[in-house]
Amino acid sequence: MSTGNFWDLNVWSLIMIVGCLLVSMLLANLLKKSIGFLRKSLIPTSVLGGIILLIIASVYKLITGEILFNLGIFGGNGVETLEILTYHGLGIGFIAQTMKPAARRFDKKRNGEIFDTGLTTVSGYLIQAMFGIAITIGLSFLVTNLIPAAGTILCFGYGQGTGQALNYGNIYEQDYGFIGGRNFGLTVAALGFLSASIGGVIYLNYLQRKGKIKVSEEEVVEAINMEQVQGQDEIPMNGSMDKLSVQIAIVLAVYAISFGIMFGLGTLVPGLRSILFGFNFIIGVLVATILKNILGLLKKKKVVKKEYVNGFLMNRISGFAFDIMIVAGIAAIQIDLIAQYWYTLLILGAVGAVITFLYVKFVSKKLFGSYQYEQFFMMYGMLTGTASTGMILLREVDAEYKTPAADNLVYQNLPAIVFGFPMMLVATYAPRDGLTSTLISLGVCVAYFIVLNIILFRRQIFKKKNKEPEASQAPSEATE
Repeated sequence: MSTGNFWDLNVWSLIMIVGCLLVSMLLANLLKKSIGFLRKSLIPTSVLGGIILLIIASVYKLITGEILFNLGIFGGNGVETLEILTYHGLGIGFIAQTMKPAARRFDKKRNGEIFDTGLTTVSGYLIQAMFGIAITIGLSFLVTNLIPAAGTILCFGYGQGTGQALNYGNIYEQDYGFIGGRNFGLTVAALGFLSASIGGVIYLNYLQRKGKIKVSEEEVVEAINMEQVQGQDEIPMNGSMDKLSVQIAIVLAVYAISFGIMFGLGTLVPGLRSILFGFNFIIGVLVATILKNILGLLKKKKVVKKEYVNGFLMNRISGFAFDIMIVAGIAAIQIDLIAQYWYTLLILGAVGAVITFLYVKFVSKKLFGSYQYEQFFMMYGMLTGTASTGMILLREVDAEYKTPAADNLVYQNLPAIVFGFPMMLVATYAPRDGLTSTLISLGVCVAYFIVLNIILFRRQIFKKKNKEPEASQAPSEATE
């Protein structure tokens, strides 16, 4: 056989790596159930599983001098496989999320809140990028091999999670000579999850002591209705092709088309290849949106008789993809490659947590007053980890999703992608000409942040101006 014998290690290497990732999450889940402070920390199981593997791999490297995941049983290049899994987990997870059927329509007020949530997300990226760039510009004069634009990765590691942090760390390493860039990005993302889990819990406890919120004491168990799994007009669960298989086929078909688009454009314009493949999740979202609309149109015209996409199963696919992305991303970190950046990373991590906390707290209070705490925990969790982290924190204060915060998180993706796209272009430009392009990028981020916040606080800014003449015309009413 061309593949060799079935007992060859290469035949089993991918299974062994994925098996390790999943077993580490099972172990992490057991530890969370058994150890009180871990349960109270709200640290996601996938993050804890990744940390377990990172510790084991670091100890192994310290004792033997070898990289654990580069052993023969893992194919000899297991670290690269972990990075590939992280990269693809991002794209697959976003496509599955996008393919979910829209659950409801909203009125003008709710659409405005969703729009504002998307703007807050992008503004969060920008403020993280601004502080991150400022920090690494200063430290680049002191730290060997640290490029001035490295701080841009803060907004991807915190704001978008492990996959994008790896993407941009890889671009900076491969194209601009940032030694250890991939590991730098993965570490920033790991620090983001810790900021969400630990910082979020500290603030939860503070608010609970002040009597401002009531934290759910028991783990929330979501009841599953049969209609979620098998809707009225949907294809059967056990048809000629299993329903889950259909969902996976749709997601992977969209991803394959996305690859064709990236490959084709990259062939036509080779200089954009790294950028295009770094945007794998955005292109995947665009293709998924087009396919979703085509299927909706065909269903409306009765060309397609049944609904092929199931929201519940798509949620499970995206959850699995993001879990793999996170645990693989943390396990892929090689501590020795970022040793020279350790205090840079700690400064970035601490500043990123504080400025995200303060900005989200301010916006939530000003714009989402009736459910400011629920909106805060959702946004803070998302802007330091992923959407899943935001939901974990939100469940602590809104276990039954009575406030609109959960819907804001789900539906804000479209405005966030539209307004966030320029940020990704800036990030690819930032390291191009060293300090000069980094300073220009910093200026662009500041200007864009100001513009977005004028739009975000449009009601407060223009309402105040409009009301000033009324106040001056009726001073007696004000005194009364």
